[in-house]
Amino acid sequence: MPLPRGPRDDVGGIRVAIVGATGYVGAELVRLLTRHPHVEIVGLVGRGRNREPIGGTHIHLDRTGLHVDATVPDADAIFLALPHGAAAEIVPDLAATRAAIVDLGPDFRLRAAADYPRWYGFEHPRADLLPTAVYGLPELHRAQLAALRDEKTAIVGAPGCYPTATLLALAPLARAGLIGDLVVDAKSGVSGAGREPKQDLMFGEVNESVKAYGIGGHRHVAEMEQELAALGADAPGVTDGAAANPGARAVDFLPHLVPMTRGILSACHVRPTRPVSQRELDGLYAEAYGGEAFVHVVTQPPATKHVLGSNACRVHVHVDERTGRVLALGVIDNLVKGAAGQAIQAFNVVHGLPETAGLEQLPLAP
Repeated sequence: MPLPRGPRDDVGGIRVAIVGATGYVGAELVRLLTRHPHVEIVGLVGRGRNREPIGGTHIHLDRTGLHVDATVPDADAIFLALPHGAAAEIVPDLAATRAAIVDLGPDFRLRAAADYPRWYGFEHPRADLLPTAVYGLPELHRAQLAALRDEKTAIVGAPGCYPTATLLALAPLARAGLIGDLVVDAKSGVSGAGREPKQDLMFGEVNESVKAYGIGGHRHVAEMEQELAALGADAPGVTDGAAANPGARAVDFLPHLVPMTRGILSACHVRPTRPVSQRELDGLYAEAYGGEAFVHVVTQPPATKHVLGSNACRVHVHVDERTGRVLALGVIDNLVKGAAGQAIQAFNVVHGLPETAGLEQLPLAP
């Protein structure tokens, strides 16, 4: 019998399983979903685990009473927080149960199978499923996500953290065909690298230091170029979305690791295709985000602390009248809007729930 993709409060809520619950993103999924008014967590999954209390791995979750096992239970929706390549192997069998799949890894983010060997180093085992997956950035793909509710197979490829901050900062410019040249300079906290112990992420290596990495082609560039090309299809008077924003065809992206736990700031430096005024930019961003619950356009440059622990993205846009360049800034919490929170937001859309359900917490301060 097909599983429902909608509220099931009459039977205790939508049954949810979390695969990869022992990592940082998995922990955030547990933290947020335990407070979700329409969800019942029926299983946490970790490799080689057997009824291990989640508090043994994440002490802050010990009062949930949840356990981690090695097998995936029957569920209406399954969140996958796994390394790249792992989800692609198991998604076909999971999706065959009619469960909605939300993959927080990269295995279903890219539409072209040929991009996986180039950017992730593996041949995609189920290229036939890529066209059916929806890129899970609700602000850009809300209608496609909602349409999954009636599909036999529902796969959401949740965006990466850097692309989330970058795309939300740039989307109004891309839709207007204004990206003539683009450099994205971004900073991330160390939790973005995951929980696995690594020498270069030790406190003594990271503290009081900032370093650039991913020089010459960070994996997240593929998402940025894919989505900016799609946004360009909406630009006035164009027939080729990729050509509408020449600066977005080959994005110059330089990420940096900074000594903080959470947060991403993406600074997008744009040479526009034509002169623009601050008034025009303000209008574009107000039109794009005026009705959005989680994207807040602000008049002052935002800081990562302004969104800590929340599903919010703060965006600021400014044109330099002297140089003519546009600076678009986006800040997010990489574990919430950049991962678990955004995945839940997409899950809400797929299941016809209020988009803010389980995500209404305000940022933490200080």
